[in-house]
Amino acid sequence: MRYSKFLTWTSESVKLQFAGFSASTASMAMAAPVHASSVTRISATKSAYPLGSLYRPSSLALSHTLSLRSTLRRRMVSAAAATTAIESEPRSNSAAPSKSLPFRIGHGFDLHRLEPGYPLIIGGIDIPHDRGCEAHSDGDVLLHCVVDAILGALGLPDIGQIFPDSDPKWKGAPSSVFIKEAVRLMHEAGYEIGNLDATLILQRPKLSPHKETIRLNLSQLLGADPSVVNLKAKTHEKVDSLGENRSIAAHTVVLLMRK
Repeated sequence: MRYSKFLTWTSESVKLQFAGFSASTASMAMAAPVHASSVTRISATKSAYPLGSLYRPSSLALSHTLSLRSTLRRRMVSAAAATTAIESEPRSNSAAPSKSLPFRIGHGFDLHRLEPGYPLIIGGIDIPHDRGCEAHSDGDVLLHCVVDAILGALGLPDIGQIFPDSDPKWKGAPSSVFIKEAVRLMHEAGYEIGNLDATLILQRPKLSPHKETIRLNLSQLLGADPSVVNLKAKTHEKVDSLGENRSIAAHTVVLLMRK
């Protein structure tokens, strides 16, 4: 190999070997110095052999070049193996809910407008009042809220998707139908009520005389012991539609336990 071609070959080889390496890997490879005696012997040989003659590099220079190529080749193989190992690691699908969870928690919320001429039904109990909930079904804000909490805990669509108000068969339907379906889905998934806490928000009427009746009926609909079902009622301090007796709302948090 001629001297000029040897230098070109060596330069291009090193460039190709370093292609694709990170800056840190490249700097490590470049940190290996060429022995001073190699440079001296190459310079002396260049003078002894004109560019037009056949150049035979010293054994030390050739050994150093081959050693550098071998080191770079090993690093390339190691880097490729590490990349393959990372790509082959299995990825867990965290978006898919695991049905083996020991418990699940769900939250429900519902709000209805209060209008004259409608019955006020809360938790399946008819409450005397001069107005009631305007809704497609019977407008039971508490049962709707409980249904959404159970469906949410199970990771299912909300009550409006399962029982759409665009479907005529749910017109005026008792909300106990929705509760029974939610309870069926809960048992089908292998869960039962751990405990339930609900809060009703309305300015009027006062619910103190009816709270226990509502709580016991809700427990029965859920098939749960009354001791795990709690019900609270609050006013809205005459603020906005809730405080002005123009609407009623409810919040529910439910804990489902694996059977």
